[in-house]
Formats: sequence, structure tokens, C-alpha cells
Amino acid sequence: MQKKLLSIVASVSLSVGAASIHAAGTISGTPHDLSGKGWGTTELCKYCHTPHQAQNVSGAPLWNHQSTAVNYTLYSSLTFKGSVAQPGPQSKLCLSCHDGTVASDSFANGGVIQAGTHFMTTSNLVGGSAYLGSDHPISFAYNSALATADGHLNPPASANFADAGSQLPLYSSQLECATCHAVHDNTYGKFLRMANTGSAMCRTCHTQ
Repeated sequence: MQKKLLSIVASVSLSVGAASIHAAGTISGTPHDLSGKGWGTTELCKYCHTPHQAQNVSGAPLWNHQSTAVNYTLYSSLTFKGSVAQPGPQSKLCLSCHDGTVASDSFANGGVIQAGTHFMTTSNLVGGSAYLGSDHPISFAYNSALATADGHLNPPASANFADAGSQLPLYSSQLECATCHAVHDNTYGKFLRMANTGSAMCRTCHTQ
């Protein structure tokens, strides 16, 4: 009986381990795989995470990267009916590479952030530098009131998800970068959380 129980435990452990490795390994070979760049490490996860001496950054487990503290010039449009705030903690994690002010290889070395030298190219910037005015707005409350005021938006399915299928998360009812993009999964390209064939993802929120 004891041998049989140990066998079952070992089998479950291996299955869980394999699933975890598969989930973590989805960035291998994607644009978020920086391990082969020759920027000071060949480790896949190190650019963002470390098991020891992690940075204390909100919303970031075991964070190993320098984060931006920039105050951004925010999105502005005559047609936008919402109110945009400075990026939330989830979006600031993305912007720590994608706004071009922090180098991708600014990761911790012995608990101290080292100054990196490799910055995002213009084609990968979100708005560029400390300006977020030309891209899709982020860090705004996406709710029924906004949908009504806009007239061309669907109300979110709940305070936690934009869609009924729970694929597009909201953060404290706000839309952030991570609402549409899953940093570890490039299944649909551009790290989208769902397929956008026929603008299906866009039309989750937009009616036209």
C-alpha cells in the first residue's frame, strides 16, 4: 500500500511539474526570449525574475528588472470619454522595457540593479519614451458608465473581465496592457490573449 501511494504521489508530482515547465516555457523562441542575445546571461527567465534578492515591485513576483518611475504624458483624444491615469503597476512592468527609458538588460546582479545598455528599438516602443498619447489608452476604468457615455463600446462582462469567456482580465476594473497581452504566451502572436481573426478581440469591447 505504501509503495502504491508513493507511486501515485510521484506520478502527480511529475505531471504538475511538466505542466508548470510547459507553461513557463512558452516564451522560448518568442520576442520575449532574450536568452540568446549575449547581454550578460543565457538564462531565459532572469531578465524579469529571480529566486533570490528580488526587487520589491507591486504586482511583480520575484521581480529582477529595473522598473520605470516616469510620469507619462497621457493618452488624449477628442473621442475618448474615459479618464486616463498614470499607468497601473501591471502596465509599468511592461513599460519598464517598452517605453525605451530602461534597458532590457537592467537586471539585478547580486541584488543590485545593473545599468543595461540594450534598449528597445523604435518599432517596439509603446508611444515612445515618456509619451503614451498615440497608442490605445491604458489605465482607465472600463465599466458600463464608460460604455454608455461612449456609445460604441460593449459593457464589460464583470468588474474582473472584459469578456464573458474570462480571457481579458481587468485590474481593479481598469484596462491595462495585460488586459490584451499575455507576457508568457505568444500563441496568437503579439502576445495577444485571444485570437484576433476578424478583429474578434477588438470587438469584445468595440461595437465598430
